[in-house]
Amino acid sequence: MFCGVELAARIERAETELIAKGCGAAAARLGAEAGFVISVAGGVASFAEDGSPLNKVAGLGFAGVPGEAELDEIERLFAERKTPVQAEVSQLGDPGVGELLTARGYRLVSFENVLGLELGGERAAVIAEGVEVKPSAEGEFDTWLDVVAEGFAHPDAQGIASHEEFPADIIARAMRDLTGSAGVRRYLARHDGAVAGGASMRMSDGIAQLTGAATHPAHRRHGVQSSLLSVRLAEASAAGCDIAVVTTQPGSKSQQNVQRLGFALLYTRAILVKS
Repeated sequence: MFCGVELAARIERAETELIAKGCGAAAARLGAEAGFVISVAGGVASFAEDGSPLNKVAGLGFAGVPGEAELDEIERLFAERKTPVQAEVSQLGDPGVGELLTARGYRLVSFENVLGLELGGERAAVIAEGVEVKPSAEGEFDTWLDVVAEGFAHPDAQGIASHEEFPADIIARAMRDLTGSAGVRRYLARHDGAVAGGASMRMSDGIAQLTGAATHPAHRRHGVQSSLLSVRLAEASAAGCDIAVVTTQPGSKSQQNVQRLGFALLYTRAILVKS
């Protein structure tokens, strides 16, 4: 699967929309002055609350390069909240973005990969023996969160480790905001009747964003992860999405798993931070 600038811009727009909607929900919960969402160079600069995974600058470089004054204001707002500025920059965006940020003192700290799979027509879900996958009801939110948090707390020791870690309470608030306002759907997997894994997905502009998945360590190597993925892809195809995308750590087990199922590496994001 080939990814050009136009497709990358479309994927990044979906990502910035997700972030902006999540921050909007946080503002409704905490008050408008708690955070901010600012459009910049085709992307967004956002702050939801202290420690949130939504505190970032994303999607830059698909509508020009941000101006110095724009970055001055964004950096001031993050500094007021005693939070480093984290910019996630696609390699298919305007190269001038990276040049500008590094000149302003941003440091390269990590990378993440964006992979995609073309969808179309009917797609049957393939579920491993002994595994059951269903949408997670509102009353199951804590159950979903517990298994996802446990899975993320024990990552497979493969590839490049994430440079970020988030407490369970922060993840819980962010996920409640995203499911309430951004249309993120949750899924629970059970293996031999026991809760074994959780996942989530959001659909926008024909793109199915696979926004996270984790398997409890005690239930790994039983097809839980592949079953969660297959169910979401089948649902996305039925809803008319033409592409599914997932973000992984480079060289990780997650990347290996989705590539085995046909996903292709589309592009890489550089993670640049200014303290």
